[in-house]
Amino acid sequence: MPRPALLAYDLVRTLGTRRVLDGVSLTAAPGHRVGLIGENGVGKSTLLRLLAGVDEPDAGQVTRPYDLGFLHQEMPFAADATIARVLDDALREARADLAELDRLSRLLADTPEDRPAHAELLETYGQRLEQAQEREAWDADRRAAIVLDGLGLGGIAHDRTLGSLSGGQRGRLALAALLVRRPAALLLDEPTNHLDDEAAAFVEDRLRQLPGVVVVASHDRAFLDAVCTELIDLDPAVDGPVRFGGNYSAYQAAKRAERERWERRYAEEQEELEALRRSAGVTAHRVAPDRGRRDNEKMGYGHRAGRVQQQISRRVRNATRRLEELERTQVGEPPRPLRLHVGAVAVEAEETERTAETAELVDAPLVALRGACVPGRLHLDRLDIPSGDRLLVTGGNGAGKSTLLSLLAGRLHAEGEVHRRPGLSVGLLSQDTTFERPDRTARDTYTYVLGAERAEAVPLGSLGLLHAADLGKPVGQLSVGQRRRLALALLVARPPHLLLLDEPTNHLSPRLCDELEDALGAGPGTIVVASHDRWLRGRWNGRRLHLHSGRAHADESGEAQLRGRPLCR
Repeated sequence: MPRPALLAYDLVRTLGTRRVLDGVSLTAAPGHRVGLIGENGVGKSTLLRLLAGVDEPDAGQVTRPYDLGFLHQEMPFAADATIARVLDDALREARADLAELDRLSRLLADTPEDRPAHAELLETYGQRLEQAQEREAWDADRRAAIVLDGLGLGGIAHDRTLGSLSGGQRGRLALAALLVRRPAALLLDEPTNHLDDEAAAFVEDRLRQLPGVVVVASHDRAFLDAVCTELIDLDPAVDGPVRFGGNYSAYQAAKRAERERWERRYAEEQEELEALRRSAGVTAHRVAPDRGRRDNEKMGYGHRAGRVQQQISRRVRNATRRLEELERTQVGEPPRPLRLHVGAVAVEAEETERTAETAELVDAPLVALRGACVPGRLHLDRLDIPSGDRLLVTGGNGAGKSTLLSLLAGRLHAEGEVHRRPGLSVGLLSQDTTFERPDRTARDTYTYVLGAERAEAVPLGSLGLLHAADLGKPVGQLSVGQRRRLALALLVARPPHLLLLDEPTNHLSPRLCDELEDALGAGPGTIVVASHDRWLRGRWNGRRLHLHSGRAHADESGEAQLRGRPLCR
């Protein structure tokens, strides 16, 4: 029984006054895992909703398998539903397959082989058997237990209600239910949110094993690299959305080459247009009928003039014809993508005055912690942040990464000793970004925080973190990602001595993440990053500090002084 494909043709969707999708087509065959990428707002989630049938396109059509699963933000269950009910629903199709096979088996046993109905029953049984094998129906209950364990839910009682679970647990349960179902087409919107490394690796392995269609929208570059067989970039391109064969690593080089071809073609066509307009204008002037004859043209003027006039007229017609054709078919100007344009994101701290009292502080760390303790959240025996340091802080949810950054920034009081170099400037990008005046525009907020002189010296639009159309929007109308990028712009516009970044790649497109990581790797100043981003961690070349259940330890790079102990009370 052939597995169905997922097909979309010429989809158009307008939200408000903005056309989010304009003629998008997609073909996803069984066994293919398609990643949707692009800037925030280009329509990834909108396209998934159209493919799933949750939303309807303004134009175009979708052909989808009847057995389709869609991971989105809300589960289709009430808060008082139990985990057991969610699992029963996920296993319903597999159990129905087994029950139907039992029924057909009994009918076959009771129907003589020479009866016409026997052949029809046998064919029906074969189709249902193939469907049950594809769903691994006989192993469904064991598979459900494995999936729950793999997503960190195995220890939760099945009689717990959804309302008693955290948001992250509900998201993982929704993903678990889809992996247990094994639908013919699976649509996932940011599936690695709320997943630790082990759970993300488990999901990647499960998706690679699925025989059907997978379409996923994600900012997780490591996930895209591990899972996808092809990528669709919804960012503007010369011929619409571009499909790249291969994973994220293959996409990076192809994307750069595609953008260069578009820019080169646009420049060449603009140059030709200018030449054609100039040629048509000049030759049209030369062919003017009232041009007087020159002295050396008096002999044979009429004959030569007529021939010249014909040649010039032909050139005018050819230039005009080509000009009209090129003006009709020319490619549009490549829109300026968000590209991070910053110099140093941090600066060197000033040396303290070399006096007898402070000379020892010149070579001292920018921040030094000794027995620092935030009760119930974090304890560190010792941590030094020297000038020029690049430190990556890792650990699971609740391990204390954000607490440590707030402590280094001086926004949190701790027991023990915390020493900061005098005159140290610190900038912190926190996960939750709020502004005191949501009615103030992004540009005005930028000017208000930095001051007019600094905002003029480093214009917000020059940093490549917000589109020009968003600079005049009130910050309350910006998306979460746009507000975080505005907060990042405020930090890098006046680089601090110590830059602290809490999950800096959240809500950034993959390309902006790459560029931000490049900016963090070189240059002056001191940077501490807390991140669960596996791609960032894989490329990190500086020191590392891992926090685990209130304990801290360093990697093999030799940070032996970072020893942890149980949380202080």
